[in-house]
Amino acid sequence: MKIDTFTKTFFMKNRIRFTIVFLFLIICFSVNAQIEKDSISEPMKLVQPEYLKKGDSIAIVAPAGILKNKKDLINQAKELAESWGLKVIVGQHVFNQNHHFAGTDEERTSDFQKALDNPNIKAIWSARGGYGSVRIIDELDFTKFKENPKWIIGYSDITALHSHIHNLGFETIHGMMGTSMQFDSEENKESIETLRKALFGEILQYQVPSSEYNQKGIAEGQLIGGNLTILLTMLGSESQLETKGKILFIEEIGEYKYHIDRMLQSLKRAGYFDELKGLIVGDMSNIKKNTTKWGSSIEQLILDATSEYDFPILFDFPAGHEIDNRAILLGRSIKMNVKSTTSEVKFK
Repeated sequence: MKIDTFTKTFFMKNRIRFTIVFLFLIICFSVNAQIEKDSISEPMKLVQPEYLKKGDSIAIVAPAGILKNKKDLINQAKELAESWGLKVIVGQHVFNQNHHFAGTDEERTSDFQKALDNPNIKAIWSARGGYGSVRIIDELDFTKFKENPKWIIGYSDITALHSHIHNLGFETIHGMMGTSMQFDSEENKESIETLRKALFGEILQYQVPSSEYNQKGIAEGQLIGGNLTILLTMLGSESQLETKGKILFIEEIGEYKYHIDRMLQSLKRAGYFDELKGLIVGDMSNIKKNTTKWGSSIEQLILDATSEYDFPILFDFPAGHEIDNRAILLGRSIKMNVKSTTSEVKFK
């Protein structure tokens, strides 16, 4: 049977259309797959707030625990910042007392919000940690902060704010707080000097005496993390950190070993370590003794909890709840080189 010219033309046109559509779909799937691959292997670069310069203003606020009998320490912190050439505004409600907290949730939110919204404030320095930041996170409006980013500084309970702001796309500083001025200035000098360097844009790099427990290796990636307890409490919320392709820093204070193991196991079940590039362990301070012994060191506990992974692990990094609390830039890309002698952490 002969096929007429019209029928031939019809089939030819439809074959061409089908081929074009098919090729288009293949290209779309390939591009989407590549985008997904890139998003996993290359975490988004975060916005860096402007480094400070003499004459800039910062705010000291208390988003968490009560500051009972701490006025002298906050004044010392204010004087320290002024010695760097900065102007300091202390939040209206910093010394308010509401049982466990530095004022009501509304008062703490108000001070933090005013600092976020004020374009002349270039950094917000937390007076202390304790507990309470998570109670105000969802009441804060970061609209003006996004227009005029500023450094958020603190550690411990402030990990809640670090994590939330990281997910908004901005770098923050894990470093000493106002109440850290309680320590002897000579013993505290590294904490003070590294915070100054972080704020004014000087190079941060650390050499750390290597622990026998270190898991050797080299890794590069964005640095995230903070207090272990707070990282755990962020799970399941919009403040939970994405760890793929990143380097995690953890520190803790005043916990039993089995508490720490439980937290690590919970993070592991949530996929925290699956595609992690590296782990930096800061101070594990004032570990409580249980009546039933755990049976190993805190370092071995951490190694056991992460035994199925091959990323490098650096122990004894000087950051956390000790006098020597070096400043680190959360959200910044770093290179860690864990060796048998002195290990290195360099910020890019």
